Amino acid sequence: MEILTAALPILIPFIILFVLPGFRIVQQYEKGVVFRFGKIISSRDPGLNWIIPYVDRMQKIDFRTITLPIPAQKIITKDNVSVDISAVAYYKIVDAEKSIVSIADVMNAINQIAQTTVRNIVGRFQLDEVLSERDEINKEIRTVLDASTEPWGVVVSVVEIKDIELPENMQRAMAKQAEAEREKRAKIIAAEGELLASQKLAETADVMAEHPIALQLRNLQTMAEISVEKNSTIIFPAQFMGTINDIRQFIANEKVR
Repeated sequence: MEILTAALPILIPFIILFVLPGFRIVQQYEKGVVFRFGKIISSRDPGLNWIIPYVDRMQKIDFRTITLPIPAQKIITKDNVSVDISAVAYYKIVDAEKSIVSIADVMNAINQIAQTTVRNIVGRFQLDEVLSERDEINKEIRTVLDASTEPWGVVVSVVEIKDIELPENMQRAMAKQAEAEREKRAKIIAAEGELLASQKLAETADVMAEHPIALQLRNLQTMAEISVEKNSTIIFPAQFMGTINDIRQFIANEKVR
């Protein structure tokens, strides 16, 4: 007891100066990389860790997925149209040691290479392909980025094109093209309707040619429809009188049968 009491003046400063400064807390989403005299000696998992103070240094690496907005890039497409395209990339660090040793600033490096990759990839496509094949372009950009960042211990999971800004003259031209396309479809549909109607009329004419009384019955039906309003003057055509005689003859023949 006396020895412990005598050692307290020495132990307390030792604990304060050499033990407590060595404790480090690593969060659940982090990993700690320990350097000793500038050399990596180990990686520490989440929780309370202790390193040799004044000798070891711990650098914490965030393993969460990071959202990286890619600013709007002025790009010339394959068919020489100038567009502004902005995108967003999602990446995460999977190897803490590589992300420290292989690259000085991971986020800035990925941002720069992402801008360059977007310009290069989109520039290979025509404007119509850029507008209609976004999924294919996103996949190709992600593949190139992922291959470029793999040596840095980074995985690019998703790349999405957010916005495509077209020049005003191109927007007007595309609007005219869409309007012309709709008019073309409308004319084609109307022409197809006229064709079907003419075919049906031709079939009807053939039937009436074989049965003349059918035409007269149609006339009677038309006059009946006109007379519903009771405000029309009906003029019987000259052939109608002959039609009455035909009907009488038809009825007489039926009675004989």
